[in-house]
Amino acid sequence: MKATIEPGIISGNISAPPSKSMTQRVYAGALIHKGSTIIHSAGNSEDELAALDIIQQLGAKVIADSGGFIEIESNGVIPVSDTINCGESGLAARLFIPIAALSNTPITITGTGSLLNRPMGLYAGLLPELNVTISNTGGHLPVHIKGPLNPVDIAIDGSDSSQFLSGILFAFCYAQPQPLITIKVHELKSKPYIDMTLDVLKKFGHSVSHNDYTEFYLHSASQEIDDKVIDITIDGDWSSAAFFLVAGAIAGGVVVSGLTDNQLQADSALLAVLKEVGAEVSVTDNIVTVRKDRLFAFEFDATDCPDLFPVLAILAACCKGESYIKGVHRLFSKESNRAESISEMLENFGVSFSLEDDSFVITGGRQLRGTVIDSYHDHRIAMAASIGALKANGPVDILGAEAVSKSYPEFFKTLAVCGGKCNFID
Repeated sequence: MKATIEPGIISGNISAPPSKSMTQRVYAGALIHKGSTIIHSAGNSEDELAALDIIQQLGAKVIADSGGFIEIESNGVIPVSDTINCGESGLAARLFIPIAALSNTPITITGTGSLLNRPMGLYAGLLPELNVTISNTGGHLPVHIKGPLNPVDIAIDGSDSSQFLSGILFAFCYAQPQPLITIKVHELKSKPYIDMTLDVLKKFGHSVSHNDYTEFYLHSASQEIDDKVIDITIDGDWSSAAFFLVAGAIAGGVVVSGLTDNQLQADSALLAVLKEVGAEVSVTDNIVTVRKDRLFAFEFDATDCPDLFPVLAILAACCKGESYIKGVHRLFSKESNRAESISEMLENFGVSFSLEDDSFVITGGRQLRGTVIDSYHDHRIAMAASIGALKANGPVDILGAEAVSKSYPEFFKTLAVCGGKCNFID
């Protein structure tokens, strides 16, 4: 699908969609919880629906789905299928590979699209240490595994993605290590996402502590939590809201409700950036208001929140001066090679930039030009380009615009609510 976005000013009051990262983790927690879980405000993106399907294939049952809440009943990991499909969700794959390995049932984990090219090789070396056989996959899906996984003290490389550690933590907590298991972690990235994992595990009665993110200690789960109903409300998603917060800063103003500033979402770091560049920002009772003002260049290390990179690049393009965004090494194994797709997006918009060491250096302050942007079926490129289009001197065509459904199906509808002019051709 091609979306054509017209330049213009936006203004509106919107609600942040549910956190995709939290929803998927809560689904994993509901699967390993022996009892009922009631989940309020779960999202409906492709990644979240894939995770919901996965836990059902691994034994959980959806008892009720009213639209306002979902009730899940589980007696643990008891697969009803020998194949689970993760769609294009890297988080789902890395969460559920070790969770699926808790069973002694042979299971194939596969996916679609770009997920088949994303790295999964860490598990090929790690899972055999845990009594799990895994096929030699060349480091990619599909993988074939057979457990049961047996938790032992291990070391794990966290330099590529924290998602592998999250998967191991969920699996180990389900197996209830006795009396204590230690996981040593090397160069952990995206620490806030691990904080989110630990927070979700705590809600399900699992105790995990750590020593400055270099060693994690898993304690026996609370037996009192079994058979109890766990009630969880999903927070609003900073990752998705980021696009409209930047839109407010560069092209008018926006009010976004439902954003909890609890530091469990790495992308909440955007708030400090918006204040630094000079946008008018106010936060009251989980409502964030951002309005346009004179914007100046910024420096930011996005190593722990690489999903912000595409929209930060658009923000930098609209800020006077040279902005530095560090963490390019985190961009290569996403839905696209984002170092390349961001570069192409900036080039097509007529923005001067360079890559220096591990940083994008972007010279902004001039009007962007109307152009054509190929999203490469990357949801965050499609959304960032759409926000950049608001500041262009002519219409901007976004190719592969349907990619937004991966994380934010209502993105274009929300943009229209705020006054954005969008036209579509299938």
